[in-house]
Amino acid sequence: MKKTKLFMDSVVEIQVVIRETMSTEEAEAKMERAFEAFRKVEQTCSRFSPDSELMNACRIIDNPIQISPFLFEPLKFALEIAKITDGEFDPAIGKVMEQQGYNRHYLTGEISENPSADSVTFRDIILDEQDRTLFLKKPLVVDLGAVAKGFAIDLAAQELKDFDGFLVNAGGDLFAGGVDRDGFPWKIGIQHPKKKDKIIHVVELSNEAICTSGSYERRHSKLPGMHHIINPKTGHSPNDWVSCSIIAPFAMMADAFSTAAFLLGHERGTQLIENIGLMGLLITSGLEVLRVGGK
Repeated sequence: MKKTKLFMDSVVEIQVVIRETMSTEEAEAKMERAFEAFRKVEQTCSRFSPDSELMNACRIIDNPIQISPFLFEPLKFALEIAKITDGEFDPAIGKVMEQQGYNRHYLTGEISENPSADSVTFRDIILDEQDRTLFLKKPLVVDLGAVAKGFAIDLAAQELKDFDGFLVNAGGDLFAGGVDRDGFPWKIGIQHPKKKDKIIHVVELSNEAICTSGSYERRHSKLPGMHHIINPKTGHSPNDWVSCSIIAPFAMMADAFSTAAFLLGHERGTQLIENIGLMGLLITSGLEVLRVGGK
């Protein structure tokens, strides 16, 4: 059974392998709860919706506020990656993204323009795990684009864990649970960076996630070489890679490290993936596929 819906500017496809003992109604109910996870994360973490929990929290400076687990968990993970990469991956990059034109809501067309101090980093964002509070030292715009979709995929996967097999695919970022209907690991194709309808590499996955960060999907309309993956320290887009796919035990990890590897470039990006113990399929501008890390 397969169903699709639109969330987070992506077509979300959920596919399940149904046992004979499970009714169609029960399967559909589980799939709806999985889609509901996407709706909840989008409503909470969207930088483009002024009434999201994230943007409401960004308006409160110098005062700790309690936030929901749907915001706390992805923000906490993003801050951990920021520390690992010494701020080359930084959730405080939201204002830079706005200034580069990545500020239009995909459904309404509404433009986001939010206040921010001139110089901000992830170190201006303080989380208290015990009280689950957020404290912002300065006005800034948090962007969770590199973790929120993976977080939603992981929540959806939890709703589908009773199936022998399932696939949660959000625009190419996905978690493959169990096995396909023939009892084999899921075969996942990685999109060719320059030929949208072609596959450049195939991997087999079972109970793993794969997420891809690429420079080919959201290129800047006016600035050559610029795209939606921006180094917060330089304000420019790196171009060592055209595509970084990371395989990880859960999607939020794959999502974050695919962006981090892209930002860090050839040498430091591959070193990061090897040090963390993940597997990466990294594609150079010459379309060479490099397999990094893993077994």
